[in-house]
Amino acid sequence: MKTRTLGQGLEVSAIGLGCMGMTNPTGASTDRGAMIRLIRDAAERGVTLFDTAEVYGPFVNEELVGEALEPIRDQVVIATKFGFGIDTTRADWRLDNSLDSRPEHIREAVEGSLGRLRTDRIDLLYQHRVDPAVPIEEVAGAVCDLIAAGKVRHFGLSEAAPATVRRAHAVQPLTAAQHEYSLWWRKPEEELLATLEELGIGLVPYSPLGKGFLTGSIRRDTVLSAGDLRASIPRFQGEALEANLPLVDLLRAIGARHGATPGQVALAWLLAQRPWIVPIPGTRQADRLAENLGAASVELTPDELAELDAAGTRVQGERYPEQLERLTYR
Repeated sequence: MKTRTLGQGLEVSAIGLGCMGMTNPTGASTDRGAMIRLIRDAAERGVTLFDTAEVYGPFVNEELVGEALEPIRDQVVIATKFGFGIDTTRADWRLDNSLDSRPEHIREAVEGSLGRLRTDRIDLLYQHRVDPAVPIEEVAGAVCDLIAAGKVRHFGLSEAAPATVRRAHAVQPLTAAQHEYSLWWRKPEEELLATLEELGIGLVPYSPLGKGFLTGSIRRDTVLSAGDLRASIPRFQGEALEANLPLVDLLRAIGARHGATPGQVALAWLLAQRPWIVPIPGTRQADRLAENLGAASVELTPDELAELDAAGTRVQGERYPEQLERLTYR
């Protein structure tokens, strides 16, 4: 596996592994043993960046990742996140009404994550979503203290606006920003990429395959279950879906020239955008893992990249339901 360098000199595999779906309570059922084997298989294949968060599950995803990586802890980079006040005893608890990045809560969250991850340090700690009630300088200062204490190595922000990135970076240099970015969602190109390049911060795109759309797994007649987040996302519905399907046709056509799948072409496009971009596609399947990692070897021509660029600007529909979109780019 090729490697890439994020900010502050953090070297990781060119493609990481997003682990959220391995314990997603609203998704398909998962076999814990199978997921542990999949994580270890990824490490054997050269993956060194593994992404989780306390809110995934909640909590159980970190426990899974911690158990899987404990035997090889010193060979990998574990990224996790804080930023929500998690109280599953409340009937009304949900992500969009529970932001909490108070410094005292950050410290509490980190102690919990360390225990679940079976480690003495977190390699990359993200604020999961910006909390408007807490100045980002206070958040960065709290993480700075945790770095000084040896409990955290690197700091990152997830779905933060460029201005927020600058303010945080001035207090504690950022290693990475995590944002959705793919042919399916291009907003980071408007200002964020230039900001990260100027400041020397890496980008870790989540949902780099457009929540599965760019793999070609979603068709006109696909029926999404009520528990599937995509069932509530506008761009997977009706006229927007119909307008977006030609992008997958193009991915297939270009893939045929390279002996690659549509998903591999989509990841290859993303890798070609900047040398400090490290996508973290998620999967629960060994064959998909191998497919995703194979994208690092696909070299697209300038003409193919331009053709994909143009097609990606024609995607229609919002990427999230309104209540979730409100938590982004603050």
